[in-house]
Amino acid sequence: MHTQQDPMDPPSPGVVTDVRPRWVTDELIEQWCAWVHRDETRTEPSTAEPLTASAPFDLSPVAPVPSCEPRDVMAAATAAAGAQRRWARTPLARRAGTVLAFHDLLLERQDQVLDLIQWETGKARYHAWQEVAQVAAIARHYARRAGRYLAARRVRGMVPGLTGVRQLRVPRGVVGVVSPWNYPLYLGAGDVLPALLAGNGVVSKADPQTPLTLLWTRALLHEAGLPADLWRIVAGDGALVGNALVDAVDFVSFTGSTATGRTVAERAARRLIGASLELGGKNPLIVRADADVAAAAAGTAVAAFTNTGQMCIHVERVYVHEKVYDAFRDELVRVTGSLRLGSSYDYGCDVGSLVSAARLAAVEAQVGDAVAKGAEVLVGGEARPGAGPLFYAPTVLEGVTPEMDVCARETFGPVVSLYRYATDDEALDLANRGAYGLSASIWSRDTREAARLAGLLRAGSVNINDGAAAAAGSIEAEMGGMGDSGLGRRHGAEGIRKYTEAQTVAVQRLLPLGPPPGQSARTFVQRTNGQLALLRRLRVR
Repeated sequence: MHTQQDPMDPPSPGVVTDVRPRWVTDELIEQWCAWVHRDETRTEPSTAEPLTASAPFDLSPVAPVPSCEPRDVMAAATAAAGAQRRWARTPLARRAGTVLAFHDLLLERQDQVLDLIQWETGKARYHAWQEVAQVAAIARHYARRAGRYLAARRVRGMVPGLTGVRQLRVPRGVVGVVSPWNYPLYLGAGDVLPALLAGNGVVSKADPQTPLTLLWTRALLHEAGLPADLWRIVAGDGALVGNALVDAVDFVSFTGSTATGRTVAERAARRLIGASLELGGKNPLIVRADADVAAAAAGTAVAAFTNTGQMCIHVERVYVHEKVYDAFRDELVRVTGSLRLGSSYDYGCDVGSLVSAARLAAVEAQVGDAVAKGAEVLVGGEARPGAGPLFYAPTVLEGVTPEMDVCARETFGPVVSLYRYATDDEALDLANRGAYGLSASIWSRDTREAARLAGLLRAGSVNINDGAAAAAGSIEAEMGGMGDSGLGRRHGAEGIRKYTEAQTVAVQRLLPLGPPPGQSARTFVQRTNGQLALLRRLRVR
């Protein structure tokens, strides 16, 4: 039924009767589950039911994982806080060495985590590998650049020469990370690594659909040298455990829906702690009249159908200049229709499964609503049970109008809608509609003009002649959303500095601030006013 390989061997497709990777033993699962934090002072048994996700490829149960209660979350945060105080005193070079060791182990054993990601999410293997590549890049980047991003900075003091001032970056303490199922390695580890390098402890909430991927990652970081208590994992009911996490930590990094993000932000605000939120998107792509139509169509298919469309930055709205609309539409339909669906544990498929029956039902409902109200399905538009119980064909819609749910509401599935436009101003107006502002794309041979237009788009990232990956994969550049797409940034300098507090240390030398001994306050004010006026005339900043 499914092709699969041993993680230590080169790819050699075979046929198996179970989607569970054959190297995953009950003993290994038990070892990973030991990383789920439990309150060791508890005397009574936990009443929380274990989590057991269903494998999208065939709906078989994956593996039971212990659930946590609020007291377990508090115990995890307390343990991480104790370890953090020691870790913060560890030289940055040693912290970076641990992260680089993790980088090497991740690349060496990537086939293991690729299997786990596919088992838990149902995505195509190449899309799982993109997570490995992204996390490796994040680990390498921050291990090499954290010293520069976090370096103390000398600034001008109140009295030049007499007041010496340095600005420091100090760890926040314990960071809570809530990551979703759609990118369990990238979003699970990509925010943890810079938080650790900045000197923090971390408590992560594992998504109920993908806990094994996160637990495998935690075990690998421990093998790389990370102290046991420094990064703790909790699992369980989203609202119960998630609320307890926000209540227990010093900063929250959340990736998920806009609705839940608002709740997280409100709860964090009540405690006066910071939060970084990457939320939903309804991302536009603009095809200008001078675009390379074949390249734009191929790039649109990648941006729309990567990860089966279950990606916050994937493209859902495509605005095409009327002069090239027909040619682009026909080419996109051709490319989309050629995509290979399947559940193989090798690189033979282009598009994988949706993650759950609920996700499949949501996609079917949006497409059904659009068709019922007059939209036309150009390709796809139906479930593909022959490929697996949760597969849905990559879909291109035409004739979508504002009263249809698919027009403005995030689909989070393999569906894209086409719209005509006549002028750049019209395209910008259409692309900027709605409350989201996460990612956007422009295709044009005139990259200078495209860059000018990019500055007029309400989006945290704009890709020119690429759908989404160019900006997201540029780890040195910050990434995040505007409007309902969130607050804060990951990647780049802000991606690590957000896990620190700014601290100013000022040293006053020789003379005190204020009137010196023997001088009246009136005389001091008069002389200082003259100095201030002189500094203004000299254009001193």
